[in-house]
Amino acid sequence: MSSSSSGHDLSSLKIDDHARHRGGLGKILAYISAGGGFVLIVAGLVFALRTHKPVVEVMAARKAEAGEAATLLNASGYVTPRRRATIAAKITARVTAVYAEEGRHVHEGDILARLDDSDAQVRLASARANREAAQAAIQDLQVQLTLAERELHRAETLQKEGIDSVEALDTSRAAADSLRAKIALAKEQVNASQSMIAVAQQDVDNCTVRAPFTGEVVSKDAQVGEMVSPISAGGGFTRTGIATVVDMNSNEIEVDVNESFIARVKDGQPVVATLDAYPDWKIPAKVRTVIPTADRQKATVKVRISFDHLDPRILPDMGVKVAFLDTSQQPSGKSKSANATPQTLIPQDAVVQDGGKPVVFVLHDTKVERRAVNLGGNHGSDIEVFAGITSGESVVVKPPPGLRDGEEVEIKR
Repeated sequence: MSSSSSGHDLSSLKIDDHARHRGGLGKILAYISAGGGFVLIVAGLVFALRTHKPVVEVMAARKAEAGEAATLLNASGYVTPRRRATIAAKITARVTAVYAEEGRHVHEGDILARLDDSDAQVRLASARANREAAQAAIQDLQVQLTLAERELHRAETLQKEGIDSVEALDTSRAAADSLRAKIALAKEQVNASQSMIAVAQQDVDNCTVRAPFTGEVVSKDAQVGEMVSPISAGGGFTRTGIATVVDMNSNEIEVDVNESFIARVKDGQPVVATLDAYPDWKIPAKVRTVIPTADRQKATVKVRISFDHLDPRILPDMGVKVAFLDTSQQPSGKSKSANATPQTLIPQDAVVQDGGKPVVFVLHDTKVERRAVNLGGNHGSDIEVFAGITSGESVVVKPPPGLRDGEEVEIKR
């Protein structure tokens, strides 16, 4: 059998023209379907973006108080008390009682804790016993001295009459003088014992830890059964403090001012402080002192600011922003009249530039209105508005890019 008859005829293998055309049409339809799906997706995204409402944060414009001064400088810092103390024991001992609890108001001299005073009490009792023994010895020596003085007087009489010898008289006199010396020594021993009693009593008193000044307990640092010591013993098993007390009446503000602007800060300069915890509360204050040294690492100078009136809401270590005010001149606004008074104050973050002109977005119901404003000087985080905004209107803070006039928005909750 020949190879041509037994093998397959490869020339007979070919694609039918009808099937070829049908396959090409399927590919075209697949491409059209994929392209149509992509167009639908893009259209859906565009529609979603157009119908999406921007989420904005709003804040009400507040009325500017008469006589408010322009802001020379802004800074941030913390509330720090001038009097804050971590109360420690003067001795190393075990804690037997703790009366200091966070939030407790204490007066100067109040007991915060007690330490184990058993050893000190033993030393105090021993010192008192030594004093009693010395005093008893003095009484015995006094009796002996009385007898020796009588014998001395008798010896003097007998020696004058020639009955007794001079040697016997000297012996009697020496005995009396010796007893007087022993009495003087015993009295000094009593004084020494009294000093030892004072030392032992001080050791006992050191086992009672008291508040050094009136204030609030802000931290309880030791528990009953723990060892406390005025120095760190290492290993983490010995406490160095029992409680931390803060004099709330000494709270003030401490800020770091860039040394390039420190010339703008003067003692007694008025300041407006704003606590991070209460952003709408403007607290009047004034510069207490400028610390006469600079931090070379940060290129700053430390400034301490006193509150005009303290408030229970002002707590140590709270974050605070301050605005140093300039009362020497009128606010430098952009109004047409040099004596114009700003009508309202709005957050500086609400102002955006549009063509080099300041504008804000005012909220009306659910839509925003683009409005041009006439601005003045800064007041901390706020800025003066002479025209364009009235007190009580809600403005958009940090408007999102692309926000348009008349666009419907959603208020951030």
